[in-house]
Amino acid sequence: MEKPTKIIRKSIHTFLRNYHHFTSIATFLVFPVSASILLSQALPSSLPLLQSTHSRLQSLFDTAGFPPSSQFFSLLNIKLSQTIFSSIFTLPFTLSFLLLAKASIIQVLCCGPSSPCRHLSFYSLLHVYHPLLITHVCNCLVILSANASAFSLLFLTFNSLDVIGLSSPNILLFLSTASAVLYSVVLANTLVICNLAIVVAGMENCSGYMAILKACVLMRGRAATALSLALSTNLGFAAVEALFMYRVVRAYRQFHKFSASVAWEAVLITYIYSIFIVLDTVVGCIFYRSCKSGCPLDQESRFESQIKLVEEDDFTNSKIIQLP
Repeated sequence: MEKPTKIIRKSIHTFLRNYHHFTSIATFLVFPVSASILLSQALPSSLPLLQSTHSRLQSLFDTAGFPPSSQFFSLLNIKLSQTIFSSIFTLPFTLSFLLLAKASIIQVLCCGPSSPCRHLSFYSLLHVYHPLLITHVCNCLVILSANASAFSLLFLTFNSLDVIGLSSPNILLFLSTASAVLYSVVLANTLVICNLAIVVAGMENCSGYMAILKACVLMRGRAATALSLALSTNLGFAAVEALFMYRVVRAYRQFHKFSASVAWEAVLITYIYSIFIVLDTVVGCIFYRSCKSGCPLDQESRFESQIKLVEEDDFTNSKIIQLP
């Protein structure tokens, strides 16, 4: 398995080699998505939808028995509220522009260095877009299931200790720290698998749960590398978001108007964010190729044969159910 630094170098080299294609994708397809993401994070917290989400999550945490004095659950409530609001706000752009951009990037990378990519058509782009859309919907369900599982485990832990009588401040502090680590690990691994599943869906023309299963198999023994790559790209996203908040949002809140220089800075920062989204997809594709090259052929063939057996069993059962 290649090191994360080598994968990042390969990704940057691939981006520069196909610079004109990727910058066009960033300009026409990813730019609206980046603008919606940055705007959703810059909106004030006094919006009714955001306040309603925060209050409902707070009542859910209180009903579940989580300690109200825990700073971890307070921060988690704020972050979850912002994430839910941002996901709803950017959903139309994600299902259209972002998935089309990822399909275009996958098509460019599937051409290879010797192919000129001029034979790509809108029909072939839609052919890649369809499995990406189905896989994205399944990814959302998997992320919701991972969050529900983590919260259920925390609910059982805190309520069991409350019944036993172990509710001292030191124990609650230790459990809150352990809960933060556990939730971060579960969510990080889930997001990494879902991002890899999108690449698998585009590269192998499979969709839904099949792409997620193949991503889980490819992730065996490579979780540390995938998390390192995800950490690198997320640090870049966080840096651009902080720059947008400092240079654009802070200036608007101070003067309550947009000057020409601030508007151009907003456009430039949004374009940089779009480049990072393209690079993140390229890194995912290079990581997928690295996993495929390091995966033994017998293991891959054995997994594909198991998938075929499962599909044949499902088809046989459906035929039996349809018989009168």
